[in-house]
Amino acid sequence: MSANTTSQDALARLAAVIESRKAANGGDPNASYVARLLSKGPDAFLKKIGEEATEVVMAAKDADHSGDTTKVVREVADLWFHSMIALAHYGLTPADVIAELERREGTSGIEEKALRKVLDREAETK
Repeated sequence: MSANTTSQDALARLAAVIESRKAANGGDPNASYVARLLSKGPDAFLKKIGEEATEVVMAAKDADHSGDTTKVVREVADLWFHSMIALAHYGLTPADVIAELERREGTSGIEEKALRKVLDREAETK
């Protein structure tokens, strides 16, 4: 089994746990942090994503000075976790994100960004 498969399996397992915490699946906000965030609606988990993104930046800046990247990994894990809660809320999974990354594979980031701008403009004119 490749590391890629193992990573995808870990993300799929975590996504399944998050999915099980939705109110429709019996998630109890009094017993589950995920259920509590989901019950509060998008503002709650989107705020957490913003907080965690800021903490990633701060940990990276600290690592630039100290050389210790441990906090970077921990904060990115928190960011991914809270992003996965958002994915679940919107009926999406890590597999959807992986598929998008695979779609972009081999494409220049500059080209990808330019293409997105064109597509966004086209969508606005419809």
